Amino acid sequence: MNNVPEHFGSMVFNDSVMKERLPKEIYKSLRSTIDNGTELDISVANIVANAMKDWAISKGATHFTHWFQPMTGITAEKHDSFISPQSDGRVIMEFSGKELVRGEPDASSFPSGGIRNTFEARGYTAWDPTSYAFIKDGSLYIPTAFCSYSGEVLDKKTPLLRSMEVINAQALRILKLFGDKVSTRVISTVGAEQEYFLIDKKLFDRRKDLIFTGRTLFGAKAPKGQELEDHYFGAIKPRISAYMKDLDEQLWALGILAKTKHNEVAPAQHELAPIFSTANVATDHNHLTMELMKRTADRHGLACLLHEKPFAGVNGSGKHNNWALSTNSGKNLFDPGKTPYENKQFLLFLCAVIKAVDDNQDLLRISVASAGNDHRLGANEAPPAIVSIFLGEELTGILEAIESGKEYTKVDAGKMMTGVQVLPDFHKDTTDRNRTSPFAFTGNKFEFRMLGSSFSISGPNIILNTIVGDVLGQFADRLEKASDFETELMALIKECISKHKRIIFNGNNYSAEWVEEAERRGLLNLKNTVDALPLFKSEKNVKLFTKHKIFTKTEIESRYEILIENYCKVLNIEALTMAEMVKKEILPAVFSYSRELAETVSLKKSIGIDIQDDAGVGLVSLLTKLANCLSRRVSELEDSLIAAYGINSILARAQFFRDTVASCMTEVRAVADELETIVASKYWPFPTYSDLLFNI
Repeated sequence: MNNVPEHFGSMVFNDSVMKERLPKEIYKSLRSTIDNGTELDISVANIVANAMKDWAISKGATHFTHWFQPMTGITAEKHDSFISPQSDGRVIMEFSGKELVRGEPDASSFPSGGIRNTFEARGYTAWDPTSYAFIKDGSLYIPTAFCSYSGEVLDKKTPLLRSMEVINAQALRILKLFGDKVSTRVISTVGAEQEYFLIDKKLFDRRKDLIFTGRTLFGAKAPKGQELEDHYFGAIKPRISAYMKDLDEQLWALGILAKTKHNEVAPAQHELAPIFSTANVATDHNHLTMELMKRTADRHGLACLLHEKPFAGVNGSGKHNNWALSTNSGKNLFDPGKTPYENKQFLLFLCAVIKAVDDNQDLLRISVASAGNDHRLGANEAPPAIVSIFLGEELTGILEAIESGKEYTKVDAGKMMTGVQVLPDFHKDTTDRNRTSPFAFTGNKFEFRMLGSSFSISGPNIILNTIVGDVLGQFADRLEKASDFETELMALIKECISKHKRIIFNGNNYSAEWVEEAERRGLLNLKNTVDALPLFKSEKNVKLFTKHKIFTKTEIESRYEILIENYCKVLNIEALTMAEMVKKEILPAVFSYSRELAETVSLKKSIGIDIQDDAGVGLVSLLTKLANCLSRRVSELEDSLIAAYGINSILARAQFFRDTVASCMTEVRAVADELETIVASKYWPFPTYSDLLFNI
């Protein structure tokens, strides 16, 4: 591609297109809606819709769709053409303001957690003008919110937009106290680093577990894994490079700021990282990125795996959520400046995050809870299930000095001396990075590293915006009443450090010692999804969400029901897939190999060869023993599934899936994986880890 700037955003109805195609006053009115949240007049919407339609048709579009994010974890769309019939039998292309602003998809077939009955079908989608419309596959895509006929929120966009308003309002109160008369809006911004695996599509198609569950339910460890650390940042293979180039070009056309691409730690694992966007736009873009990753892979004869743990024994995939706050006047509120110990505004915002994370460890853990992520959190490549904050030595030292009342002495990290004349010496940063922390300050932003790779980033950012916005509101309430602002400010910062310093940890989060230390500090260790989700409905959390009008109590209950039911469904699908693969693929393969060995032994015996110590005899005996064991284990697994769905309480059922069904699955896998190491490769019914991870 020769002209990236011209190509970038070419399929997006963005600001430059709006400015070019809309009358000046209409553009001004629409910008006011986007920037200030003012209501959009239907007459303005009609003109915008017509201009949007003309532009879309000029780009080859014939249809439009309201694109929304139901509680399925993916996006949804229903396509209507622009055609409108005329009396003479011809058609014209029309698109009205009403069609732009509102749609009516069937709401009964989407997850609602009991909010909607099947016969209560009507739902509404509402245009979100803060996220630009775009063209894909011959359709104009209009980002929208989604709600039920009776007004309950059924999507992930609406509460995110609400949370952005909360943190905007409360952060502006703080800025006003510091004399900021320029900033009129505070925006939460996000950059979501996306990890993924690429494997050969032909091999993918031969594995039912990958097709139905997104992860391998069986697989003995390959002779080589990631132990040589030779894949991370290694040279990108030509086939993968071609895929990445194609993906970049598609993302750029849709205005997605894809910036960085590289090999990740595990074999066949890679990462894409974008430049920051507003939390709302970043969420839309990440959904598009995941969709295009999969579709582009298919075109290149590859399969893209977004499961958190597609392969046992090597790193799983996460999604690092880089979160910051910026003003419309261009200030990053988490930028400490050259003298952070003197930057009281920064210190107050920093303390707000520290308090918010400490007070709401449960909500942050809940925001990343899923059956898939349970395989990853706490493993060697991921943060543990314990939430803590990494600040680094400099900021920790500043906070300790404030708490103790001592003067902070800035430490010069010195120069990096390369010892090579042609290489420049340079000043080191004042603090190192910590890649084991679940929530790390990384210079001018916070990196929340617990998200699973398949996650919508909406949920974690709803939580971050809401909890930090709530604390900023508490701070503003106190400081607005102060007779001496400076004195009260420092007292507040000092008090916050003293009460919430337990959440700060700069060491190795992977270590067993940290788990013990965290328990001594009184930090939560919600090891799995079933432990975490019930806390979503706690009195503290209901009060928080209803106070800021993020969710109603009913909507909280419904989301809990959806999430915990999803956990049960995922494990049920995995267990059924596992049983089918054993009965229809693995056991027949074992029997075939055993028969060949037995026939060989029989032939030897018939021609007078002594078979007393024959390897084949022992092997047939071992295969028979393991096959019988595997058959028993599968029967136990199937019995456990029947028992699970005899449990009426959804929480008790989820606990049974976690404790009993998952345990049966582990036992089935252990026997099957042992058989894989024994059965001849020509008999084994599906590709092995060696095939999948090293065959690109």
